[in-house]
Amino acid sequence: MKPPRRSARTRAGKSRLLPLFGALCGVTLLSACTSAVPMEAAEDATDPDCAAVIVRLPVEVADLAIRETDAQATAAWGDPAKALLRCGVTPPGPTTDRCFGIDGIDWVQDASRTPLNTYTTYGRVPAVEVFVDETPGSGVSASSVLIGLTDAVGTIDPTGGCTDPEIVAPSETPAP
Repeated sequence: MKPPRRSARTRAGKSRLLPLFGALCGVTLLSACTSAVPMEAAEDATDPDCAAVIVRLPVEVADLAIRETDAQATAAWGDPAKALLRCGVTPPGPTTDRCFGIDGIDWVQDASRTPLNTYTTYGRVPAVEVFVDETPGSGVSASSVLIGLTDAVGTIDPTGGCTDPEIVAPSETPAP
């Protein structure tokens, strides 16, 4: 006994679904290969200004592609991750750490774990914290990462900025 013949319409419908099914399987397999970068959300990650930063993040900084993260108001670039961002951290207070400006945004550098440096915006609430792996030979520099983040981080209005310590506390005592 012969199996029943399928109509041309049924065969055509199935043949159109095969490429779609194949593409879906391919996307599923690829997404299974790249896991989200584990991160911890900052205490003020729900601040609306952080949402404005996150939606404006570039898909690439310092030639590193953006990756998915598993925490709110965070981002990562590179595989393995070489640059990490958290929005909503507590703004730094007065500090003796290096404070410098790039493209109108002031940053405080914590170099206590060099070559894994931390840069936190200064004079912006909420603050944005960026970790950069500046291992020699990695091809990643903080300046290229921070420049790439200027448009996104610049959505948070400045409330202050770096001050030259020589202006605030001159090294010489003025004559009476």
